[in-house]
Amino acid sequence: MLDRSEEQHEVIRAEVRRLCDAYGNEYWRSLEPSTYPEEFVRELTTHGWLSALIPEEYGGGGLSLGGASVILEEIAASGGNPSACHAQMYVMGTLLRHGSEAQKQRYLPDVANGNMRLQAFGVTEPAAGSNTTAVQTRADRDGDTYRVNGQKVWTSRAEHSDLMVLLARTAPAGSGNDRLQGLSVFLIEMRNADGTLIDGLTINPISTMMNHSTTEVFFDDVVIPADSLIGVEGDGFRHILGGMNAERILIAAECIGDGRFFIERASAYARERVVFDRPIGQNQGVQFPLAKAHIQIEAANLMRWKAADLYDMGQPHGVEANMAKLLASEASWAAGNAAVDTHGGYGFATEYDIERKLRETRLYQVAPINNNLILAFVGQKCLNLPKSY
Repeated sequence: MLDRSEEQHEVIRAEVRRLCDAYGNEYWRSLEPSTYPEEFVRELTTHGWLSALIPEEYGGGGLSLGGASVILEEIAASGGNPSACHAQMYVMGTLLRHGSEAQKQRYLPDVANGNMRLQAFGVTEPAAGSNTTAVQTRADRDGDTYRVNGQKVWTSRAEHSDLMVLLARTAPAGSGNDRLQGLSVFLIEMRNADGTLIDGLTINPISTMMNHSTTEVFFDDVVIPADSLIGVEGDGFRHILGGMNAERILIAAECIGDGRFFIERASAYARERVVFDRPIGQNQGVQFPLAKAHIQIEAANLMRWKAADLYDMGQPHGVEANMAKLLASEASWAAGNAAVDTHGGYGFATEYDIERKLRETRLYQVAPINNNLILAFVGQKCLNLPKSY
């Protein structure tokens, strides 16, 4: 007998898959190399899926992070690319946990109904990379405003967003354990009433190997109201951690969806493709990599749910979130490689969609955090080994 949460997840899967079926692989193929899936995102918004984590009192679905992760998993498993819209889920944690009631009342209903998009997460910088505490973008207080100057990079979907959660320095960094000091987080309205960018804000697209709508963003004396500050000035890094861990759990779910896509497609092909008078799936050289990848996906899925459950219960979940992301990203890559090998030359043909999905899932060994940094984190936090960075 399924418990209520499992029943709910099955309903989510069925409804999301029904929507995704109207946007098949041909649709996603037609968007290559860099067209934003505007129609798909609009329909997800209309049906309330992108407001899943917004509480019901603000017009959202009020789902748990686990429930939201099912949405992204199913989009990926259907052959779609959930990166087109996933930020609207994971950046929500920063606003929900640390935003003021006035900020929530002002923005969340409009995000929930689609009047505004919250897709941009401005954290990474060219010179800082994964060392978030080294960011140099500044927000200097000037009366009842802040003036923002600096640059962000890999700020995906900034061109398709109305709001940005921005991490900027409001005071010099400390040393040692105080290096997190001086960082603050802001919720910025990026556009004027006519849809143009606010003064001083420039967005340039970055062409990449997958359709990810990523950009670099420049701030040249951008003036924002003082009430754009989320939470406490100087505590910004701690404020965004919840959103970053949510991102890792949601990305793990996407990778699991990618893995399901690869394994289902490759298994079907291996049953049907006959060479030397036998289906190729009968050969252990084809069968065993698919079986191993399936095992890896199932194991990663268990860690994904452990991390999501801890997050939803408000318990410490950082280690589990990172483990889930690493396991799932490696499992989806293994499944993708097995799918390419199973299809042979057809694995590289665009019409089979294996190569497209392989490019999409490869990103997640590098972002939103490099897997090597996860290993360093686990080594230090779980094994009490010396700090390596």
